[in-house]
Amino acid sequence: MEAIIPARRRPVDNLTGNGKPPVSPYDVAMTASTHHPNRPAQRSAPQPFGDHLRHWRQHRRLSQLDLAHEADISTRHLSFVETGRSVPSREMVLRLSERLDIPLRERNALLVAAGYAPMYRERPLDDPALASARQAVELLLKSHEPYPALAVDRHWNLVAANRMVPHLMEGADASLLEGPVNVLRLSLHPKGLAPRIANLPQWRTHIFERLRQQVVATADPLLTALLEELKAYPVPEEATEHLEGEHPGVVMPFLFRTPAGMLSFISTTTIFGTPVDVTLQELAMETFFPADDFTRQALQALAAQA
Repeated sequence: MEAIIPARRRPVDNLTGNGKPPVSPYDVAMTASTHHPNRPAQRSAPQPFGDHLRHWRQHRRLSQLDLAHEADISTRHLSFVETGRSVPSREMVLRLSERLDIPLRERNALLVAAGYAPMYRERPLDDPALASARQAVELLLKSHEPYPALAVDRHWNLVAANRMVPHLMEGADASLLEGPVNVLRLSLHPKGLAPRIANLPQWRTHIFERLRQQVVATADPLLTALLEELKAYPVPEEATEHLEGEHPGVVMPFLFRTPAGMLSFISTTTIFGTPVDVTLQELAMETFFPADDFTRQALQALAAQA
């Protein structure tokens, strides 16, 4: 996602502190939604449970009959729940959430709207309860060196990175490196790294499809706005390369123009398989692998400089 620009500089693990003394890669770990700069404003009045449920049912393009069948309840009962004539049990809220494949954050919102306590906790990565998960992330990022790897939250804001990543952002406009760093905006912005991506149209298509899938899964308005913003960015005329070996949803190849030459990568995404914490469900790790020997050697040389 970023270009390789050989440089001699002090490595940092957190790009929010890029160019400053090294800090822990988790000093800007995700916090509760009320403190996150990109969280939507709190509603002045709580939304009724029936409205929440109807929104998700329609978002999943299901009729009341379809959802009632999936949840093994009567259509009449489901209709009463949506209109507020019937109050669902906690078990019913969880069952409907499961059938609608609703993200953990929104399941909490449904529980609260129905009058129950949230079930899934949301904690920053430095919370002692997430020590094992944090250690796993740190190990994955560190063990991936000398290749770049980073972790992002649900809005693609940078959470953590290994020491290779700061070197890959050289040349980007300073405004794009101010925290929180949105890695998709940095990648596709004309003042970011887009001019160096040789197969930019192909890479843009890949990014747009991933965001569309996230919008479908989460109904997150901030992701919808981010997608529209990214689609409006211009594409340089020289970005005409198209690489073979694309496997949608698995790996995506891409090329970077750098002073060291044309570097070739493939990228993959890793998520927690069975999270029971909101933060963990929304955390994704992006890992980048060299697609040829030239790129592998260039990355090894860059790591040696550090």
